[in-house]
Amino acid sequence: MNTTIPTFSKQDNLKFFRTLNSRVNNYFKENNLQKTGNWKLHLKTIVMFTIFLTPYFFLLAMDMPFWAYLLLNVVIGVGMAGVGMNVMHDGNHGSYSNKPWLNKFMGGSIYILAGNVYNWQVQHNVLHHTYTNIVGHDEDLDAGRIIRFSKQAEWKYFHKFQHYYSVFLYGLLTFNWAITTDFKQMRAYLKRKLSYGEPKSPKILWTTLIITKVIYFSIWLVIPMVLGITWWKVLLGFAVMHYTAGLILSIVFQLAHVVEETTNPIPDENGEMENTWAIHQLFTTANFAPKNWIVNWYTGGLNHQIEHHIFPHISHIHYGKIAEIVRETAKECNLPYHEFKTMRSAVIAHFKHLKELGQEPQLA
Repeated sequence: MNTTIPTFSKQDNLKFFRTLNSRVNNYFKENNLQKTGNWKLHLKTIVMFTIFLTPYFFLLAMDMPFWAYLLLNVVIGVGMAGVGMNVMHDGNHGSYSNKPWLNKFMGGSIYILAGNVYNWQVQHNVLHHTYTNIVGHDEDLDAGRIIRFSKQAEWKYFHKFQHYYSVFLYGLLTFNWAITTDFKQMRAYLKRKLSYGEPKSPKILWTTLIITKVIYFSIWLVIPMVLGITWWKVLLGFAVMHYTAGLILSIVFQLAHVVEETTNPIPDENGEMENTWAIHQLFTTANFAPKNWIVNWYTGGLNHQIEHHIFPHISHIHYGKIAEIVRETAKECNLPYHEFKTMRSAVIAHFKHLKELGQEPQLA
């Protein structure tokens, strides 16, 4: 990753963020609302954990047909992604509750989802939310050599097929978290002295990582085997669970940033960006399916990615309402507000963009 830190313009002649922030604050004040989660989020938390964990206990307690075993692991994967998008995500942004200990507790649910709090907060809260879609700084654009997510990335001959094979690789996201990514990220982030909030001792971070990984693999692999489930069924179920969750999370992530409508701004020779941070988010982010209640509910408001990027400390349960304010303010300032009306149109746009990025640059 690039080590020269970009800086954002402080000149907001349009007064976009000042106006928007004032309007959003007035919305919460006039409606006597907290910016954090409420009973709707608490109820959703119960539902998501039920989807995630209930099938696990059924698998441990019952002898069932092979097809049922695989189906329950798919359900676990759906619940795993749901907990990640709705509970863990808000918790680690500090938007789940106005009680810090509850945010920390809910954010810590990432440990049973295969991840690590420190790594996630640095990669997501610091790098992705600050340097959105800036190649060399936003690690969400870094897929190694195998997928080309931007025009700045090096082109390889096999990228011409990436709109076909990428969907199969997307399912490996959380599996990689569990096995290798956390160790690589922690080593890299500690070397760069990156942190989110109060820095912690490397010894504490490494110890936490190792202990939580041992607990994680004990829950999902060791306990089922000890209770009599054949080792190959346990491993297959583990793979199915992760592939399901990884595919869901990857698709949701990519629809918001890797489409033709969004841009990959480049800092100038002095490392300065053209726009302010808030306006930068409008150019690099897209919403999708804003009126689809199922998508809204299940993705934890990640389909309202514009609102989330500008106001990450506001719980996702409010995004539907404040989206109207953001859209109108952007329109008044003649700024972009990228939005796909349906999930289908966003998916098509993403894979169409992958196809375009896969073309040889000289021929594109």
